[in-house]
Amino acid sequence: MSSDPLLQPYRLKNLNLKNRLIITSHEPAYPEDGMPKERYRAYHVERARAGVAMTMTAGSASVARDSPPVFNNILAWKDEVVGWMKQLTDEVHEHDCAVMIQLTHLGRRTRWDKADWLPVVSSSQEREASHKAFPKLAEDWDIARIIEDYADAAERMKEAGLDGIELQAYGHLMDQFWSPLTNDLDGPYGGSLENRLRFTFDTLKAIRARVGDEFIVGIRYTGDEELTGGLTKEDGLEISRRLRDSGMVDFLNVIRGHIDTDAGLTDVIPVQGMRSAPHLDFAGEVRAATNFPTFHAAKIQDVATARHAIASGKLDMVGMTRAHMADPHIVAKIMRGEEDRIRPCVGANYCLDRIYQGGMALCLHNPATGRELEQPQIVPKAGERRRVVIVGAGPAGVEAARVAAERGHEVIVHEAAPHAGGQIRLAAQSPRRAEMIQIIQWRLSECERLGVTFRYNSFADAETVEADNPDVVIVATGGLPHTDVLDAGNELVISAWDILAGDAQPGQNVLIYDDAGDYAGLQAAEKIAETGAKVEIVTRDRSFASEVMAMSLTPFIRALQKRDVTFTVTWKLDAARRDGNALTAVLGTDYGGVTRERNVTQIVVNHGTRPLDDLYFDLRAGSSNLGEVDYEALVAGQPQSVRHNEDGRYQLFRIGDAVAARNTHAAIYDALRLVKDI
Repeated sequence: MSSDPLLQPYRLKNLNLKNRLIITSHEPAYPEDGMPKERYRAYHVERARAGVAMTMTAGSASVARDSPPVFNNILAWKDEVVGWMKQLTDEVHEHDCAVMIQLTHLGRRTRWDKADWLPVVSSSQEREASHKAFPKLAEDWDIARIIEDYADAAERMKEAGLDGIELQAYGHLMDQFWSPLTNDLDGPYGGSLENRLRFTFDTLKAIRARVGDEFIVGIRYTGDEELTGGLTKEDGLEISRRLRDSGMVDFLNVIRGHIDTDAGLTDVIPVQGMRSAPHLDFAGEVRAATNFPTFHAAKIQDVATARHAIASGKLDMVGMTRAHMADPHIVAKIMRGEEDRIRPCVGANYCLDRIYQGGMALCLHNPATGRELEQPQIVPKAGERRRVVIVGAGPAGVEAARVAAERGHEVIVHEAAPHAGGQIRLAAQSPRRAEMIQIIQWRLSECERLGVTFRYNSFADAETVEADNPDVVIVATGGLPHTDVLDAGNELVISAWDILAGDAQPGQNVLIYDDAGDYAGLQAAEKIAETGAKVEIVTRDRSFASEVMAMSLTPFIRALQKRDVTFTVTWKLDAARRDGNALTAVLGTDYGGVTRERNVTQIVVNHGTRPLDDLYFDLRAGSSNLGEVDYEALVAGQPQSVRHNEDGRYQLFRIGDAVAARNTHAAIYDALRLVKDI
């Protein structure tokens, strides 16, 4: 048996878990019609196959009609869920992996204008800031009905063959009852802590009456709201002891904080640039105070931290949930002695941020996650070895090189700079986004293992590429900032890249026109503001940084607000003119009729990129496909067979920002789905 703490078995009641790594409950928003169908099942089976001890499905599976899904949740109140969950459970069990599901009533953490348009219900009429619904104060019949709904849902999950359930009690209805801030009830369910906990214990009793004593029931809950007037650490420890002593709970899954605002949610589930495992010690305190099975997950993104959590006795089971989105094969790689090959979670939070904006969870740099039905987590070998020449070593280029080499091809990469990275290297110069460079580092390490040839300081032209005698050419040259967007005065502005790269020094009074809404504008603003300069960010959108989603935006807002940065929305930059040693920025509006002027010392424009595509067009005439991509074949996962030029010596493709300005995920996804079939 291995001596690795992470690979030690653990017995939870009547359940034998083969190691200490779990995927905690989360909703990747893959359900179809509220059901965990093929895509959902493939996602969990992939991780089970790779060796994780337990996968917990459905962050926030809804137990009731008046808990309408706002994250495309599983509808656990429907009887048809049993069949779908049974299929998932049976397939996961084939890989000696346990399965649980998280059940909840969202309470006020939803909206009345979703699904059946029923009133939102809670133990208080206080609105949650994030979802903005004013709830109805729960009546006695609401409470009785919802308790029955929980019991019905638990019984369905037992019928489906799951190993257990987890109740959700942070930010949702259960802990809305717990917290003095969100419980205005009189009588048996309001007032004292004992009364505020009564709803939970009544629910547990109803569940146990349906599922019996052997079925595993746990609870994921906040042990400290970290809010003035809310549940304190002392309250949390007392609640933990009461849950343990009830005899109705088999494990505690503890978090710290509150999720009613974007900022609160981000502190509970930290993102890039924030401290790793910030609540691990607190979870360890709960474990020490209760001597009871304790689980925890919150930015435990590396194996060393997870191993410490178990070895130190802070946790019994450690969750690496986002990390398993980045690399579902973490356990398999640990067991093979290949920890250094684990694809790192870089904390970009593309996964969760997309969910909260109504999309499905996708990993920023593993485009196969969530697409297990279409894209391979392990790239298959090709039938024929070919020579693949790639120009550009940004995220698209190095992913193309990695995938082509995994296929068994000979791969040559030309890069004009002395190092790989492209826009990611530029972004990672900011301390807040330094983790991004791991996207490149991991791929370079894989490419080195696979024998890829890199030629740096190689400004490749068509002659250079053709001299390599390629079978396939992939142009991944990226783009360059586009600032020529004004009616007059374009020569007076600089790009956000100029600031980030250090090619231009920050001014003293700076207007940033952010018409792309991505990270570059925010990073430039933070770098300039740190010098003590006055900064105003102007955007024609109704909100600023529209492409940076809520949780990832939180750390930037905090930093910029501290520097007194001004945010001006619904205005656009029309022109610039010189005014002595200063500049005048002329602002207009899409709504018409008014203009404004700003006197500043520097104007920075963030307007995305335009493709650096001269090489691609120079190579088209010599290609067999004239650069054309068969989109039907691409989407269907079939090889590219377009042939327009019988004299063509190579297939030619371009990917990433060399096609059009998009994001890192799009660039890497371009590379994977094209090259996996070459």
